[in-house]
Amino acid sequence: MATARIGPTDHPPKVQIGDLTITLLDGGHLWLDGGAMFGIIPKPLWSRSVELDEANRIPLAMTCFLVESGGRRVLIETGAGLPEKYGDKERSIFRLSDHWIGESLAAVGVDRESIDFVILTHLHFDHAGGGTMPDGRGGHQVTFPRARYVVQRGEWEDATGGYVVMKGTYREENFAPLEEAGVLSLVDGEAEIVPGVSVQPLPGHTRHQQGVVFASGSRRVVMPADMMPTSAHVGLRYNMGYDLLPYQNMLSKGRLLREVSAGDCHVLLGQDPTDVYWRVTREPGDRYTLSSEA
Repeated sequence: MATARIGPTDHPPKVQIGDLTITLLDGGHLWLDGGAMFGIIPKPLWSRSVELDEANRIPLAMTCFLVESGGRRVLIETGAGLPEKYGDKERSIFRLSDHWIGESLAAVGVDRESIDFVILTHLHFDHAGGGTMPDGRGGHQVTFPRARYVVQRGEWEDATGGYVVMKGTYREENFAPLEEAGVLSLVDGEAEIVPGVSVQPLPGHTRHQQGVVFASGSRRVVMPADMMPTSAHVGLRYNMGYDLLPYQNMLSKGRLLREVSAGDCHVLLGQDPTDVYWRVTREPGDRYTLSSEA
């Protein structure tokens, strides 16, 4: 297995979970400040396991996950979206890539209108940006017009109500068109979206962020989104300065790591720049290690 940070391709990597095939699509990539990405952890510690550029930024993938189940197509996450949504200054600050999820879907022969559900773990621009696109008239329209967009009700209310610490990352053009088009499916807590694909709250990064669980038989794979964006964040205290509730994020991460390390379960880390599919091992002292697996 490898990262989906390879651009649009007709042979993207896949993960097989029983009868579920998860296709890993490149939704673009960006670079964010390393200090902000690791919060209270000193640079001599976090810098051992990540790549850095001259501006102290680290690379992040924006992997999106496509799965078909019960005759329905589900896309999880949408990346930052079309480059045209951002000005030159923003593209330079974030070192945004020139491609987006629409191109990766086209490369595998998937039409945007064939998507039935879009699951957004939360509404930050690097996860929800690809859910809308410029309409050619100065506004924005939904990217996947037939899809129901699945968001936690609390996340939606916080985003639209301004209950955030990073107002700039909740961009109105990424969520207002969803409400206008009537494509929102707001959920409260755990919910099955299609057979084998469900969502569950993983609060901390935002108050109502959700993770996605893929299940087939006894096997489970969890995509925890920004609760643990990369393999370098496996430490319980390795949380982001961007987290709204860092202590809650630590608790959520600890619970999830205990669960996945105890059974036949893996995690999918959508923003890790080197790999996506990981096994979790619990070590003495409530420590955890990750190993990438093919």
